[in-house]
Amino acid sequence: MLGLEEGLLREIGRGPAAAPRPRSRRLAVRALPVAVAAAFVGAVATGGLGRGPDEPRTDQTAVVMLDRIATAAAAARTTPVRDDQYVFTQVQGVQKIMDKGEDVFRRSDWKAVGGDRSGLARITVLSGPSGRGTRDMRLDANPDAVTYRELRRLPTAPAELYSRIWERTEGQGPTHEEAALEHIGAMLPTAVLLPELDAALYRAAARIPGVTFVRRAHDAAHREGIGLAFGSGGDRHVWVFDRTTLGYLGSDEVALLRTGVADTPGGSPTG
Repeated sequence: MLGLEEGLLREIGRGPAAAPRPRSRRLAVRALPVAVAAAFVGAVATGGLGRGPDEPRTDQTAVVMLDRIATAAAAARTTPVRDDQYVFTQVQGVQKIMDKGEDVFRRSDWKAVGGDRSGLARITVLSGPSGRGTRDMRLDANPDAVTYRELRRLPTAPAELYSRIWERTEGQGPTHEEAALEHIGAMLPTAVLLPELDAALYRAAARIPGVTFVRRAHDAAHREGIGLAFGSGGDRHVWVFDRTTLGYLGSDEVALLRTGVADTPGGSPTG
């Protein structure tokens, strides 16, 4: 186990010295002193008190790790984005093809910053029964999709952001907690361009019970890292992060390969 995990687990294990829509599918670090970590857990684990034995709980390792991930995210460089540009994301995953097997695909999307113009999706089949190949597909403006412009307007105070997410996902998902965490996960790929919001999303996630730390996890492109899991059974999801940088790699279902900004649909991205 690497030094990052060893130090974190030792830090939590020592203790003090003697003296939250319909479900979406799919994304220099300091250590916290033990006393601060304990206080942080008490402050953000809002579902910890007065919950029954079957209610979801967030383990302390996950809460501390979410804070460290948030700190790393906040330190990232902000990518300038103009209203006439397109947000670029590239992901990799697996698609079941009836009873023929599974395609491994890579998909690149160019989506208008405000969602008011059509974009482009470029899908490449890397392997599988469909055969290798690339095709382009027009992405029509979707009024229900969360756009970069809408993300930019979200509050970056974790408590306020948590409240908004919790209210928006009420009555959705197998559980309210899972619906809220999936809603956060759907925003992570684009939020990489907005470091302050990116950090707030992770700190909001720490307020939602049910997240557990996974020492060894793999994203859909088979990259290994550390993970944060929620849900159970077929509804279990894992966010995966680079062990060294704590950067978001995607999930066990869809790997995030790149996020950037382009001037035109199909254009080369920057960032």
